[in-house]
Amino acid sequence: MKVLVTGACGFIGSHLVEELVKKNFNVKAFTFYNARSSNGWLDTIDSKVIKEVEVISGDIRDSDFLENNTKNIDIIFHLAALIGIPYSYNAVKSYIDTNINGTYNVLSAARKNNVSKTIITSTSEVYGSAQFVPITEKHSLNAQSPYAASKIGADQLALSFYKSFDLPITIIRPFNTFGPRQSARAIIPTIITQLFKNNGLIKLGNIFTTRDFSYISDTVNAFVKAAIINKNINGEIINIGNKFEISIKNILEILKKDLGYNFKIKIEKKRIRNSKSEVNRLFASNKKAKKLLKWEPRYSGHNGFKKGLKETLEWFEKNENLKKYNSSSYSI
Repeated sequence: MKVLVTGACGFIGSHLVEELVKKNFNVKAFTFYNARSSNGWLDTIDSKVIKEVEVISGDIRDSDFLENNTKNIDIIFHLAALIGIPYSYNAVKSYIDTNINGTYNVLSAARKNNVSKTIITSTSEVYGSAQFVPITEKHSLNAQSPYAASKIGADQLALSFYKSFDLPITIIRPFNTFGPRQSARAIIPTIITQLFKNNGLIKLGNIFTTRDFSYISDTVNAFVKAAIINKNINGEIINIGNKFEISIKNILEILKKDLGYNFKIKIEKKRIRNSKSEVNRLFASNKKAKKLLKWEPRYSGHNGFKKGLKETLEWFEKNENLKKYNSSSYSI
């Protein structure tokens, strides 16, 4: 079975490529074209794995590129996106162009080339601050940032292709994934990189927000199950979450009290989002994922989160990995 992964150079995408190769899929990986010929995190994975992958550099905003490179593809995993929330305040149109128009190009190419299944990557940010918990797929949509609005637009466009043209799509909606290779735009790498590189001084914004964190291997496992499941999941939106809620403050307490790290916290005004834009609480229901995908997190609950955090810390502690991160500036 031949599969295509857009956004393969990124955090989740690179892990997904590795797992698909291990599962004996024929993998084609899209990476974002750049003048350095860099394939992002794909450049760091095992050479025995990457030699099994067809790597193509381009841009999902180019419809011709996508149409030409989705021929004879059975499944598309669409992960390519602009994801930084603070940056979306500064570059709204870029998010529309990449996340909405780029998704349109993927859907159109899938339709033209009769792709059997297209798996669209959503985000829990589309829900905004929880109106009820745990958050089910029926929770209202509330864009509190241009990023979230662009992802709502992409999701709704995908659903419209399913309803209007019978295009087989499934929307996988991960809550907060974490683990090795994650960008320092995310909270856990932000904490870890400063812990190791800033002499124990960690600069943060609001530490009282809560999130539902899934370890990277659990999120990747959900994508793979969505690809191989025999049950018809076309037109479905499926949350992927741990059903475990933890605040940033509590993560810091685990690092200090349970794992023995010493550090000081400094709250910086520039890291605090506008109160109307800040998503204060995310806490997933994963009941639908368990039912339709037969999926459940292996890194579950408090202990599972702590295990994933330890593995992430171990990866960052390796000097060659830590060198890839700049902790001296605020990554938006």
